[in-house]
Amino acid sequence: MSTEAVSHSPSLTPFEQLHLAREILRTEAQALLSLSDRLGDEFCQAVDLLFHCRGNVIVIGMGKAGLVGQKIVATLASTGTRSHFVHPAEAIHGDLGRVYHDDVVLMLSFSGETEEVTRLLPSLREVPIVAMTGKPQSTMAQAARVTLDLGPVREAGTLGLAPSTSTTAMLAMGDALALVMSRMRSFGPQDFVRFHPGGSLGRKLAKVDDVMRPLDQCRIAPEDRTVREVFVEVSRPGRRTGAIVLIDEQGMLTGLFTDSDLARLLEHRRDAYIDGPVSAVMTRSPKNILSGSMMTDAVEILAEKKISELPVIDTNGRPVGLIDVTDVVGWLPAGAPSTESEEASKSEDFAGPQTVPFAG
Repeated sequence: MSTEAVSHSPSLTPFEQLHLAREILRTEAQALLSLSDRLGDEFCQAVDLLFHCRGNVIVIGMGKAGLVGQKIVATLASTGTRSHFVHPAEAIHGDLGRVYHDDVVLMLSFSGETEEVTRLLPSLREVPIVAMTGKPQSTMAQAARVTLDLGPVREAGTLGLAPSTSTTAMLAMGDALALVMSRMRSFGPQDFVRFHPGGSLGRKLAKVDDVMRPLDQCRIAPEDRTVREVFVEVSRPGRRTGAIVLIDEQGMLTGLFTDSDLARLLEHRRDAYIDGPVSAVMTRSPKNILSGSMMTDAVEILAEKKISELPVIDTNGRPVGLIDVTDVVGWLPAGAPSTESEEASKSEDFAGPQTVPFAG
């Protein structure tokens, strides 16, 4: 074994680094533009075959193409098309059992001659194949029902050897297939959130009903009760909300009374109001939001109005739950005003037994 030191060329200057990087990006971008221009009937045939698949779309690829295939599977699955990835090396050792006659195989190989892929072709004669390749005369392409020709591609970089432009083209073609089919399925935001319940996507698409505390976990009382009766009668186990939801005889939302409101009564030595009707000191017609509304709308109201509780009502005006700001901290925009300043300012609003805008 040679012990001769490997020689390296001098490090690139910042200018040379940027020049080379821009050249790589332009090479790949130009390939995508060319791919877009060359799309034709074969793309529509592939979409039709995949869209009407009664089973699963099975994606097969080796090496870098296999990694791209796994991403295509993830995009297909998250946009409404059932799909799975099968590694060709594992396929010949039993994983071909995952492929059924009503599936469609999406096979990736830029050369179309990848040994691990082509050796599967005899076993897939009964399954329609969509080939994605840069060589439409290859063995893989000839065995396919539909071939998506990526065209002549120049790999990016100085050597032009590492799969780069070719895998970018594959990835983009996979996105095109997935998103066209998603549109054909009328796949909407609420379908999307079913598959993305976590993270920022889930937060953006969640509804208030997914986050609110349901009515059986809220403190709720008739508006004709006294303040003392309200606090004695409506205790709830567990973590409680900071507000009591008040309703009339028909069960309609009429107001809110918060723990802070009670504290201000005591601070201002208005003890007499504690045994008076809560309706005299509640916030009448508080800000609310309709059941089925987007959670982003609720957070916007909380931040804009600087409130901590937001009742959720049905179309008849009856409360069905309550959103407490402590439950939605993750939804609050960065730099949102604190509700504490609003609470502090309310202490100056109390002027007697008339309705006082304590909490809304």
